[in-house]
Amino acid sequence: MHSPFVFEFITKVLNDKTKYPAYQQVEDLRKQLKKDQKVLTIEDFGAGSTIDKTNQRTIASIAKNAAKPAKFGQLLYRMVRHYQPQIILELGTSLGITTSYLALAKPGKKLITMEGAAAIAETARQNFKSLKLKNVEIVTGNFDDTLSAVIGQLSSVNFVFIDGNHRREPTEKYFNQLLPVTNNDSILIFDDIHWSKEMEQAWETIKQHPSVRCTIDLFFIGIVLFRQEFKEKQHFSVRF
Repeated sequence: MHSPFVFEFITKVLNDKTKYPAYQQVEDLRKQLKKDQKVLTIEDFGAGSTIDKTNQRTIASIAKNAAKPAKFGQLLYRMVRHYQPQIILELGTSLGITTSYLALAKPGKKLITMEGAAAIAETARQNFKSLKLKNVEIVTGNFDDTLSAVIGQLSSVNFVFIDGNHRREPTEKYFNQLLPVTNNDSILIFDDIHWSKEMEQAWETIKQHPSVRCTIDLFFIGIVLFRQEFKEKQHFSVRF
């Protein structure tokens, strides 16, 4: 491992086994949602669910099948806690489980999260209230319509989790839209980079962009870095 940054990421963030109190708060919420049989009518602007092929879904089904597993939410929590980003942006709120991990990691800073489906966004809003999260702003609507306006309000983005549309063209589009507001310390995280051939193609395109100095492939998520300390591009695959 030649990169001090990546070595520190693996030893101090990836392999941090601390059981932070926030973990229990979010996982208690997840347990409640997995029992909730309320049916939501939702608009799906992305590649859809691999489980549910209808626009009528129970909250329990979404919590079981769409929410990121605890290990990844907790990794994102540790990343925010360690790197202390000033501005956090999430594309794809879903029920707000991962959002809650992000928000609890830095409660003093605003987190903007974006959700396409209005009924899901409203459920997430209620979940944030139940966890007494005061630093979350949720933007509802198709990312094609809302992302440019959100980016226009920001001078830079420090930490972005992209989990909204699992197709090649939109994923590459979001990356290109975010580029102008990235800086040396920005971290972009793409979900499900090996979810389909399309997503793998998008991931390869992102890796090859001249602005990208380093990537870390954790299989289910891909981390993109712009740090100029990487004089040559470096791409790591790490078992997690």
